[in-house]
Amino acid sequence: MKARLQRLEAVQQVVLEISHLSASCNELVGFLRNVHQAIGRIMYAANFYVALYDDKTHSVRYVYEVDEVDAPLDPDQTFPLQDPSESPTAWVILHRTSLSMTAEQDAARDWGSGTRSEHWLGHPLMSHQGHVLGAMVIQSYNADHLFSDEDQALFGMIAAHVSIALERLFSFDKLEQAVRDRTQLLKKEIEIRRKAENLQRALYQIAELSILASHQERRFSRLHEIMSELMQAPNFMVAFFHAETQEFSIVYFADEIDSNATGTRFPLGKGITSYVVQKRQALLINRPELEQLISEGTIEVLGNLDSYSWMGAPLLADEQLFGVMIVQSYRPELTYTNADLELLSFIASHVAAGLLRMQAAEDIQRAKHELENKNFELSQTLKALTSAQSELINQEKLASLGRLVAGVAHEINTPLGICVTATSHLVEEVAILRKHFTSGQLSQQELAEFLDICDQSLRILTTNSQRGATLVRSFKQVAVDQSHEMLREFNLRSYLEETLQALQPKLRGNTVSVQLSCADDIRLHSFPGAISQIITNLFVNSLVHGLEQREDGRITICATQDGDTLILLFEDNGKGVASEELRHLFEPFYTTKRGQGGSGLGTHIVYNLVTVRLGGQIRASSGAGMGLRYEICIPLRHQSSTDKTLNS
Repeated sequence: MKARLQRLEAVQQVVLEISHLSASCNELVGFLRNVHQAIGRIMYAANFYVALYDDKTHSVRYVYEVDEVDAPLDPDQTFPLQDPSESPTAWVILHRTSLSMTAEQDAARDWGSGTRSEHWLGHPLMSHQGHVLGAMVIQSYNADHLFSDEDQALFGMIAAHVSIALERLFSFDKLEQAVRDRTQLLKKEIEIRRKAENLQRALYQIAELSILASHQERRFSRLHEIMSELMQAPNFMVAFFHAETQEFSIVYFADEIDSNATGTRFPLGKGITSYVVQKRQALLINRPELEQLISEGTIEVLGNLDSYSWMGAPLLADEQLFGVMIVQSYRPELTYTNADLELLSFIASHVAAGLLRMQAAEDIQRAKHELENKNFELSQTLKALTSAQSELINQEKLASLGRLVAGVAHEINTPLGICVTATSHLVEEVAILRKHFTSGQLSQQELAEFLDICDQSLRILTTNSQRGATLVRSFKQVAVDQSHEMLREFNLRSYLEETLQALQPKLRGNTVSVQLSCADDIRLHSFPGAISQIITNLFVNSLVHGLEQREDGRITICATQDGDTLILLFEDNGKGVASEELRHLFEPFYTTKRGQGGSGLGTHIVYNLVTVRLGGQIRASSGAGMGLRYEICIPLRHQSSTDKTLNS
């Protein structure tokens, strides 16, 4: 009973020791060695090993092994583990079950290689998530030392504690490995960032070289210094290419062997520099490649043949070739790589971009001077054109009014002529009546005939004088409105009728009908002269351009009110306007009757009157053979009159 109690105390001490080791030990082999020693204090443990399993590669490593007979295996060597029948260790790991096996049982199974033990005891090492970590094995080659059921239970309990400790150690190892990987990654990122910062600083410095445009050699000397901060470039050359002469000119030259060749010019040929320009791409040529190109006759070396490594990059921007940059090495220990070539090509592209900016700046400066020289001439020409255009527009307005005067004068001439004729005839009849009356020969019949003549003449005089007065009144109002441009309130329908009455002479000799649709109560507070001018110009344009030689011509004018807006539609059924002509309809001086009396200002004046004078909008639509339609939208009350109302 006392021995039993002592063993239980020993077991408890071992469990506590393993728990302490799992919390304090961070080294796997040392931990397992201490576990082995602790197990040896409570049971026979002369032969002990731990195998760890990698489920990704399906292999095991025997990380700790003590054996009286067989030599320990290399703890870093991995062994594939595919089938449970390969070994008792494989059986325990793959079945995730403990195994207790005597020599007879071992012989019956025929487990592969290894010295057969008298008693073999293995237990799987499991994580808390149920993943197998490996196996812990204890065995005896002595028949006097066999493991009891109590030993097997204690070994399983210890295996569970070891599993917990191994899981913690593995997590710690993974954390350490993650820290190491992250540290290495940060080092790489720092190195990449450092290189990027150096490159960025170099590019800023290259961009600043444009301020040295007047000191070309100094500029490329500084470029050489910048290049040397990014790579070893003891031999450096920059040559410009002149497309007009197919020549190179060396603008900077630094070489360890050849003498200074700055200022030298050489033609485009089969040299290695020409080879880069012809390929129009950056090239890296080491000694074997150089010798091969020479032997093939692809290139001819003009200078020395001592180069071990050679790089060239064209100065190319927006397909414009400025020249070439060359870097080479005469030392075998300095051989350039593709990374160096990419860096050279990158820098060359930025240098070319800088040269392009400088060229553009020079072109802009030159163009600026040319523009400044021409600016005064253009401004004077513009003033003259503006003045001439204004004069032509005024002349067109006066000409339109003059044509209206001529038409009205011609129209008034007819009723006035009739009045004159009737008056002359009446004067003659009065003279005859007086003669008969004086001589006493006046008969009743002659008096009656005279009264009939008087009645007829007076009717003729009344009718034609009223017609003339109407024409004069309409013309007077329209003419005053067009010439003085006074803002007033008026009835739209009455004013449109007066305007059309004044335009009646234009219809003489034409079979054109005019239809007016307008409500009687539409009143505008605007510029009636502008309305009259618009109707007159559109009316004349339709007669001259659209309804010419058309027997069934028709002009329709429709005015409607939409809220505070007047919508005025003017439409004819003429030959219409093609889409190409319609785009230019309101442009000044554009006319389809050039040389036939058309000034090209009629619709332009209409556009200005609608948009500027009346504050509205105008839109034209047409098509070949479809007539021409104008849609005009103007406010019923002009903005200036609204402002006055608000201010008052």
